[in-house]
Amino acid sequence: MIRNPAALSDRERREPILNQLDIPTVQKHYLEPNMMVSLLLLLLLPVLALSHPVKFLPLDCEDVYKNGSIHSGVYTIFPAGHDSPVEVYCDMDCEEDDSEDKGGWTVIQRRMDGTVNFYRPWDQYKKGFGNPAGEYWLGLHNMFLITWTRKYRLRVDMEDFTGGKVHAHYSSFAVDTETERFKLHIGNYIDGGAGNSLISSNGQRFSTFNHDYDYNYYHNYAQECHGGFWFGYNVQANPNGLYTWGHSSYRTGVLWSTWKGHYYSLKAITMKIRPLSLDDLQGTIGYI
Repeated sequence: MIRNPAALSDRERREPILNQLDIPTVQKHYLEPNMMVSLLLLLLLPVLALSHPVKFLPLDCEDVYKNGSIHSGVYTIFPAGHDSPVEVYCDMDCEEDDSEDKGGWTVIQRRMDGTVNFYRPWDQYKKGFGNPAGEYWLGLHNMFLITWTRKYRLRVDMEDFTGGKVHAHYSSFAVDTETERFKLHIGNYIDGGAGNSLISSNGQRFSTFNHDYDYNYYHNYAQECHGGFWFGYNVQANPNGLYTWGHSSYRTGVLWSTWKGHYYSLKAITMKIRPLSLDDLQGTIGYI
């Protein structure tokens, strides 16, 4: 005889579900309705987790982009964990012909108007300074934390005072620990029209005017060039130099010598990194 479900008692309605949970018979009769609700929620948790993806704390701007933020601007990332938020500018609209290359660029350095003084001591270059919405330096320690966990590539965008724009693209980018003086590791120069002004910076320790770690014992390049950087034996790049609106004295300005020589200070320069994709790794094996 088939009974009307409405006429079933609470215990009779619960019995089929309890049988599936493999609970001993004696315990089944003592389960209260609230307990039944809890058991049902436990069964549904895996389904709810799959249908509602959880957003994770972003390590870099690539994670911010994957979390659904597709517009360029200032965002918060967590390279050292949830207790140490860091504000950073994310470039989500890189000027590339290939639309797949857009989004997810973490800006680690930017000059654009001369409003921020970059002639600073070691501890400030370590921690970072400036305004992420304008000119700023992300901080060497943050760069280490970010590049320690993934493989990155580097792109340097620059502009002169006549509207000319070029860039330099490098196949990889990483920074060592402070014990190693935040030594720089970059891959080969690929393209962009700016030329390879970082050729002497690869493998160099970072230097500031009060911590001279470059390998040229006859010069304190950070002091002479008025900004901290990874200086090699010959200074060919000085992105953190004096902002002089065009002409500058020898290698003291915002310098990218393979494009504009040693006496020209750029209008704008931006250094930004992005994780290497699987296609990037397969396509740049010969460069890294």
